[in-house]
Amino acid sequence: METFVAQVTQFIADNQAWAGPILFLLAFGESMAVVGLFVPCTALMLATGALVGGGLLHPVPVIAWSIAGAVLGDAVSYWLGQKLGPNARNVWPFSRDRAMIARGRLFFRRWGTASIFLGRFLGPLRAVVPLIAGIMRMRHSRFQIANVLSAIVWVPAMLAPGWLVAQGVGELSGIGETEWIVMTGGPLLAGALTLAVFAKLASRRAVPARARRARPVAKQA
Repeated sequence: METFVAQVTQFIADNQAWAGPILFLLAFGESMAVVGLFVPCTALMLATGALVGGGLLHPVPVIAWSIAGAVLGDAVSYWLGQKLGPNARNVWPFSRDRAMIARGRLFFRRWGTASIFLGRFLGPLRAVVPLIAGIMRMRHSRFQIANVLSAIVWVPAMLAPGWLVAQGVGELSGIGETEWIVMTGGPLLAGALTLAVFAKLASRRAVPARARRARPVAKQA
């Protein structure tokens, strides 16, 4: 895997015009249900962040392509969940990791809409939570809001460590204004807006439909 990461990173460095499409495919693959468990997107994004920090890649197309891939990957997983329904756990390749599907279901039941944002940052859960959201018939508009906002925060967060290493702490004051806004101000603003939204959404825990139907109706006097 380390050899693969090194080869892809070198290819991106040598073929800068392909950096965006490659990162789109990597982010898309990592966001896809189950498939994302086998895509080393995190390591490659850290390496790409170093290329951005070293001045070999421009941050805007890298971030834009990566966000698009992450959003589309989650959207496809959500669509698959809607189409397959509860039977998804019996369909290959989802049937190969039923335990992860079960953990994703528990996570979604606990955190509801906020699980889409939180799951993006929680490794293996990132690849199954959108699928579970589709299976559980989460409202499409609410899912897409969480999907887009989480991707906007996640991509710069993955690129930032490599970028900071390449820049060097002592050289941060010498970076250009555009790079500073894109790599710091953008994520901070997106993070603040996202936290404001999900602070409210997190309190709305997902309630199973059967539980909602089972709630007693207050008797009128």
